[in-house]
Amino acid sequence: MTPPLTTRPIPYGRHTITEDDIRAVVEVLRSDHLTQGPKIAEFEQAFARYIGSRYAVALSSGTAALHLCALALGVNSQSRVITSPITFAASANCTRYCGGSIDFVDIDPATALIDLDLVEKKLASAPSGTYCGMIPVDFAGHPIDMERVRNIADRYNLWIIEDSCHAPGGWFLDSTGTRQHCGNGRYADLAIFSFHPVKHIACGEGGMITTNRRDLYEKLLLLRTHGITKDPVLLTENHGGWYYQMLELGYNYRLSDIHAALGLSQLSRAAENLANRREIASRYDTAFQKIGIDYLRHDPARIGHAYHLYCIRHPRRAELYEYLKAHNILCQVHYIPLHTMPYYRALGWKNGNLPHAEKYYQHCLSLPIYPALTEEEQNKVIQLISDFGPR
Repeated sequence: MTPPLTTRPIPYGRHTITEDDIRAVVEVLRSDHLTQGPKIAEFEQAFARYIGSRYAVALSSGTAALHLCALALGVNSQSRVITSPITFAASANCTRYCGGSIDFVDIDPATALIDLDLVEKKLASAPSGTYCGMIPVDFAGHPIDMERVRNIADRYNLWIIEDSCHAPGGWFLDSTGTRQHCGNGRYADLAIFSFHPVKHIACGEGGMITTNRRDLYEKLLLLRTHGITKDPVLLTENHGGWYYQMLELGYNYRLSDIHAALGLSQLSRAAENLANRREIASRYDTAFQKIGIDYLRHDPARIGHAYHLYCIRHPRRAELYEYLKAHNILCQVHYIPLHTMPYYRALGWKNGNLPHAEKYYQHCLSLPIYPALTEEEQNKVIQLISDFGPR
């Protein structure tokens, strides 16, 4: 067996802060605006260009983005929404925040994405009008086939929130052979992204909603700032330049200019960092094919994977996790199926409901993958896994 490492821990994800990032933040700290200043719009416009959407709305977190999407689409106590159990809790919780109900649909074992065959089966067997929307997830950075999702949604009159937190820069080929980038608004009504430190773009905290729909864009701008506006076009009366009105119940989900400046600086390196992630993933693929380690695969001819995560499946996952941890390799598990959480169990879900998700959880492990991961560090991870063995 390989002896324990003496180097610093190698986590599954790690942010990188450069001198340019620091200068961008310091510039804002020395300016007249710490929040609600010009960097917000600048970040939104740059991000929309990168993703390929018409509009972008910056928010305080990816969770806030999901919540406002649900609000903007009118989710309420009568709403029933479909999503995947293999995702972060917020993908489902946003519906619950608005009083709606969640139905989890099992995953495709090959990709760990929600199984669209099962989605169609569920919708076909339900009375008309049972469901109002879907929240598909680009899990690990693997883009879901949003063209097919849109076709399903149109048949059953559903809206779509695409959870693209793992996939900025990811793409798939549609039926015409055109690249469709995750969150570009071509098929989803709304899409969301996260700027948590381990994500592709690290703001500390932050999120973004992208859309091509002007009506939803304007609604989101109102909801993120308490439902308050000073826009003369929207005011029902006007007492002067100081006057504002609260038109509906909104939230304080604003992003600060400090976070936006950091996001802008990070965005300038997004393409380079994504290329690094793909190179790291390719080295893992090559190594694990040789030593017989199972990993999540995709079709590179039609999928541009964004590799937020690199996930393997191992029959002795718990032992492998502890073995790597003892050697300073800090892996993670993504995710514990949401329907098995105590909160959702109390709502009627139980073990055995979604067997593919539950089996995936028993074996999955997320390995280190981030742009600053060196080849030497990655080789250590590969060697340790090779020493441990596939069985």
